[in-house]
Amino acid sequence: MSTPSIPDTNAQGVQTLAFKMQLKPGVVAEYKQRHDEIWPELSTALKEAGIADYWIFLDEATLSLFAVLKRQPGAAQAQAFAALDTLPVMRRWWDHMAPLMAVEPGNKPLQWPLPPLFHLP
Repeated sequence: MSTPSIPDTNAQGVQTLAFKMQLKPGVVAEYKQRHDEIWPELSTALKEAGIADYWIFLDEATLSLFAVLKRQPGAAQAQAFAALDTLPVMRRWWDHMAPLMAVEPGNKPLQWPLPPLFHLP
């Protein structure tokens, strides 16, 4: 059975993506500090990929992270978004964050997509 969902893209072509990640115990403060000091090169790469209004929330009881972001439309942004995983700065960020999170081989954070079920525009 598939999960029912609603469209994740608005009339202007802006897509909203949400996913979960998982922190390891005892690292919340370090995780926040590293994001407070996000590298300018990484921030630029994310913006060039059309990512805007990016939030990460913490469920303190489970250490689950809930991330939600807006992805702007455009061919150049779509191409840059698709290439994010190949960028050296992204790979360095994953290595930097790997001690704090559940990760895949290669240190990419494990991500669980969250389908949209409701939206109040």
